[in-house]
Amino acid sequence: MKIPAYIKNIVKALQASGYEAYIVGGCVRDLLMDKEPKDWDITTNALPEAILKVFKDAKYENVYGTVLLPIRTEPKEGETKGKLENVVEITTYRSEQGYSDRRHPDTVRFEKELAKDLERRDFTINALVLNPLEPDKIIDLFGGEKDIAKKIIRAVGEPSDRFKEDALRMMRAVRFSVQLGFELEPKTQRGIIKLAGSLKFVSGERIRDELIKILASDRPADGMMLLQDCKLLQYILPELEQGVDVKQDRHHTNSVFVHNILSLKHCPSREWPVRLAALFHDIAKPKTRKIIKGIATFYNHEYLGAKMVEKIMNRLKFSAFDKTRVVNLVKNHMFYYNVGEVTAASVRRLIVKVGRDNLKDLIALRVADRLGSGTPKAMPYKLRHLEYMLEKVQNDPVSVKMLKINGDDLMRILNVPPGPKIGAILDVLLGEVLENPELNTAVDLKKQAQKLAALDLEELRSRAKEVIEEKRQEEDKEIKKHYKV
Repeated sequence: MKIPAYIKNIVKALQASGYEAYIVGGCVRDLLMDKEPKDWDITTNALPEAILKVFKDAKYENVYGTVLLPIRTEPKEGETKGKLENVVEITTYRSEQGYSDRRHPDTVRFEKELAKDLERRDFTINALVLNPLEPDKIIDLFGGEKDIAKKIIRAVGEPSDRFKEDALRMMRAVRFSVQLGFELEPKTQRGIIKLAGSLKFVSGERIRDELIKILASDRPADGMMLLQDCKLLQYILPELEQGVDVKQDRHHTNSVFVHNILSLKHCPSREWPVRLAALFHDIAKPKTRKIIKGIATFYNHEYLGAKMVEKIMNRLKFSAFDKTRVVNLVKNHMFYYNVGEVTAASVRRLIVKVGRDNLKDLIALRVADRLGSGTPKAMPYKLRHLEYMLEKVQNDPVSVKMLKINGDDLMRILNVPPGPKIGAILDVLLGEVLENPELNTAVDLKKQAQKLAALDLEELRSRAKEVIEEKRQEEDKEIKKHYKV
């Protein structure tokens, strides 16, 4: 087992001082599953004050027995302390009573026995204990190893008791299920269904964090369906559930809810904000549905949807940056694009509207929408052509903007007023720079511009046109080849 030396040293120091010490929880689970732990937690019978005596750099600023120990590299010459690598939580064995706020215990009691500490943990797979100095000896009081082998999420003890202690554990059960590829043990799932309503007492921030982890997993759509099956989704995203029985017409064969879930499932992006936009893109359809001439319509659902998504993300305390990104994608997911009708100018306007950084996400959302509708072809010619146009327009490989001199410079150098001749001179300069990039300096361009000023407008235009058009065609051919259009 790959256990860092600093973890072994912490345990060794506590044991040398006469205390029990083990690694516990998710890190042990991950080790048994051949995964690299993200965090390391240590449990001990040493009281917080005793832990502080063993580790001089440790800090204790809570009432739950958790001491924080910063792990630093060896200081380099001239440094007083090394670089912070990690922070390890060292927690005293404890039992807890009463959870009036459904999150924090009303009373914390420090315990001397390890079993008392493990009884309060959420799931059997997270109640495993290991002495890193004796890695072959796993302490497993609740069958966590068997549940890992069976790929089961099971609550420690009575599920209802665990979920009454902290209602967020119900969402955590779903999250672990999709992250690990495990199933919920039936009794544990029944406990979630029974107490699902208590999730409404959990803060938006904590729900948001679990939701992001579900979206970022390999099975985000399964996670959403499991939230619904466990009766939790109505307390997290009631707006999404409103589409459960809302039928659609034309190319849609599924309800709005199923379409949104399938769009999430088929979203090609691994970034959770894009996946969230796929889940939310048609969230306003139930509110905009109208039957016109026997056909269900959802006019302007993207604009109402953007407003609804903004409210949802405010409720769940998402950052302003993430909210803007997701709202923008939902608002613009219906963008019109038809080869032969859309010009380079309209594509530029789309770039201005959604932002350069969001173009890739917008195409991913369109692909998710198509596949979520049951369309077999994710990337039709139209979308490939759009990608080609986007690259062509945003890269703008032949542009006077690449020159080290601009129109204002020319007017000052040549002492002439604004006019078409300035643009023509810039085009000629561009043509020469394309042939010889070394000429693209302010000094060289100034000298050449003074020579070109003697030519008339038509001659300048003729001179520039041939070389620039040739270069444009070369660049265009390469981009088309890439996108197969």
